[in-house]
Amino acid sequence: MSYQSHTDINPCIEVLADYPINLTEGEGGEKLSVYRIPTGLEVQPGDIVCVPFMSQKLSGVAIRRLAKPPDDLPLEKIRYVEDVIQKKLFRDTYWNLMERVSQYYYAPLIQVIRTALPPGLLGKSQRRIRLTVKGAAVSTTVNNNVWLDSPLMRTVYHPYYHLVKLYLLNEIDKNNLIKILALLSFKSSVIKVTNKDANKILYILQQQAEGDYSFRYLQNQVQKAYPALRELMRRGLIESYLETPRQIQPKLEKVVTLVGSTFDTNLTNRQREVLEILRRRGGELLHSELLQSSNTSSSVLKALANKDYIIIEEREVLRAETGPEIRGDRAKSLTADQSHALARIQAIDGYAQVLLHGVTGSGKTEVYLQAIAPLLQKGKSALVLVPEIGLTPQLTDRFRARFGNKVSVYHSALSDGERYDTWRQMLTGEPQVVIGTRSAIFAPLPNLGLIILDEEHDSSFKQDTPIPTYHARTVAQWRAEIENCPLVLGSATPSLESWVNFTKDEISTHYLSLPERINSRPLPPIEIVDMRQELQAGNRSIFSRSLQAALNELQEKQQQGILFIHRRGHSTFVSCRSCGYVLECPHCDVSLAYHHTEDGAPQLLRCHYCNYARSHPQLCPDCASPYLKFFGSGTQRVAQELSRQFPQLKYIRFDSDTTRNKGAHRTLLTQFANGEAHLLVGTQMLTKGLDLPQVTLVGVVAADGLLHLSDYRASERAFQTLTQVAGRAGRGDDPGRVIIQTYNTEHEVIESVKHHDYHTFSAAELEQRQALNYPPYGRLILLRLSSLDPIQVQNTAQIIATALGTEDGFEILGPAPASILRVANRYRWQILIKFAPDDLPNLPDWEQVRSLCPAAVSLTIDVDPLNIM
Repeated sequence: MSYQSHTDINPCIEVLADYPINLTEGEGGEKLSVYRIPTGLEVQPGDIVCVPFMSQKLSGVAIRRLAKPPDDLPLEKIRYVEDVIQKKLFRDTYWNLMERVSQYYYAPLIQVIRTALPPGLLGKSQRRIRLTVKGAAVSTTVNNNVWLDSPLMRTVYHPYYHLVKLYLLNEIDKNNLIKILALLSFKSSVIKVTNKDANKILYILQQQAEGDYSFRYLQNQVQKAYPALRELMRRGLIESYLETPRQIQPKLEKVVTLVGSTFDTNLTNRQREVLEILRRRGGELLHSELLQSSNTSSSVLKALANKDYIIIEEREVLRAETGPEIRGDRAKSLTADQSHALARIQAIDGYAQVLLHGVTGSGKTEVYLQAIAPLLQKGKSALVLVPEIGLTPQLTDRFRARFGNKVSVYHSALSDGERYDTWRQMLTGEPQVVIGTRSAIFAPLPNLGLIILDEEHDSSFKQDTPIPTYHARTVAQWRAEIENCPLVLGSATPSLESWVNFTKDEISTHYLSLPERINSRPLPPIEIVDMRQELQAGNRSIFSRSLQAALNELQEKQQQGILFIHRRGHSTFVSCRSCGYVLECPHCDVSLAYHHTEDGAPQLLRCHYCNYARSHPQLCPDCASPYLKFFGSGTQRVAQELSRQFPQLKYIRFDSDTTRNKGAHRTLLTQFANGEAHLLVGTQMLTKGLDLPQVTLVGVVAADGLLHLSDYRASERAFQTLTQVAGRAGRGDDPGRVIIQTYNTEHEVIESVKHHDYHTFSAAELEQRQALNYPPYGRLILLRLSSLDPIQVQNTAQIIATALGTEDGFEILGPAPASILRVANRYRWQILIKFAPDDLPNLPDWEQVRSLCPAAVSLTIDVDPLNIM
């Protein structure tokens, strides 16, 4: 028997890949797999690689090279790496950040990497389930044998009535037509499935035109998905397949390049025209652009290429978010406070944290710009994070006016291709400024000189789901430490965690204040209107008399204003005035909100949690009364009332309903800035750093919706929101005015907002937090459990709480049902773990805790949660 020496064996490398779910094995686990490196392929740790898995291919991250194969793994079972997708994506410092996020937030490392990378770079196969023709013909019955109708089944059981109608109306395509015709052969002998869970799976698949869903989705919809799917597969009613990951590819376009400058006489007039256009345009144009400019055909260009006058080749074109042409801008003169803050920031050598506490309109952005400028000249880059996508157009325009094409944008509203190309552009190492939302904290800038979190207090920087449940501010702190650069946190209403941290007077922290607005403009006076007195005076409008007068004055003076409402939609719920019945979502324990689409269109009720929608009924479903009434006010209701009471006022709605389309944020804000409307009517988006100098009036329609939430952070959020939205007024030459309507004028938050008094509010709030050992004086970990089975999730929560109760050093609160028990048909329970931050206890073994959860119960570990409702 002969042995092969290790020197003759191809080198091996460990790869971290995201393995798909398998029906027979259950959940795929996170593990390092060993692969051989084929001769001629260079693979190094940090590369994104393509590796084989069963009959499919997966993407993974090369972790470390091995001097020899593992002793317990036969050489013939070690497969080869297929290819390298991206070279050296993970530098050592970047890898350290990934591991730290994984450890702190108790999330699998592969999930952290997937969160950090742009979509499509780390491809993942997933198990999918689709109907067979035989399965599509099954009669599905659930819930006491109630017939469940589907478009597909209606066609099957009434073919001669429906088939022609559906086809002519283009409601079914050719593939579905063929499927339906095949189903007719099963009409006389329809198969029956008695298993309740199997029936439900079939019904879900039949409701979709393609009859195809991921296994994970079906598992979340049906309690006992595993045995039901196995039964359906055994009977040939469904089939399972592994979907190959789709990887984003570079975008290639044909480019035409002019060769030489002299033309022979053997050219046609059209060919000469094409060459002349190329010469005038610099000798190079996109193939499509040249065809359009010269009004010619591809055959003409091909002939010129054959005569060696031009070269036609494919070249990569970077996809990036495009904005309007921006006029250049120069650095502005600074106030004394701004100059002091800038000097302190620029004097920092290495890592430090800076809290830039500036009132609204104090010029924090100009400080950011002037702090970044010298860094770019030194070849370093800067990362600027904002809480909302809606902020990026305005901020990006200002940064591009200063730094030109060195500015790029990275957020979830970009296409997958744009995010992929922007990500790769960062890897070049060129000095640049990246502006983005929460996920941009993972931007792979190799020479980072400064990190800025604007509006650092905002809860949008915290990810609640999916895992890892990271906070961008925390990750930014770690990244600044690793990169040895300053971290600047800017806000007019700092989070209490930051406020306490920066008042400890530590060497690595700096507190900088901008207490006045630019040009010494005053903060707008705030008028508090008691809506109880409005009712007593006979005013039943949603607008107080004071706000009505201000709106009339707005139109007379041709000024602009903002109306803030904390909810979108038209009405928060619909109730029967005869019996009190409230229309609720069938999948969630919440009422349906009324959304007005357009005049004459069907009235629509929508769930803000699972997006379920239905038409508004004519009669009460409970007592058949016709007296259904809309209650509560959202942005649509306020807009309707504006049209009715102030028909001369033009308004623009600015909420998540009107900004869903790409570029909608920029379009709406541009329209408003151009004076196309008197009012901007919107929700939380209006509170987050928008700089609109022409706004002189801010009205808060109903402040009470922010004050009385079952969350220990409710007061802090209410103060921040109201202070921020008030700060939108009076930022230009004209003085501002703020009107806040409330039924609770005595509330301490309202009093603090009225006087723009952050210090008094924070002192009182921190005193309460300290007494209750809540953050920032205590730490929290929230366990979120959910399941389709209400009894199973409750029992599991109790088992975990009992197991945790045997540990020392922390307090267990719960288990308790979530404030909204059911969302998307999943029942939710919570366990809160509270402990002192300076005395870290021996926290539980989270893998052991996860092992207490049955397969049907999902567990999310939310470290430092912001939302515990």
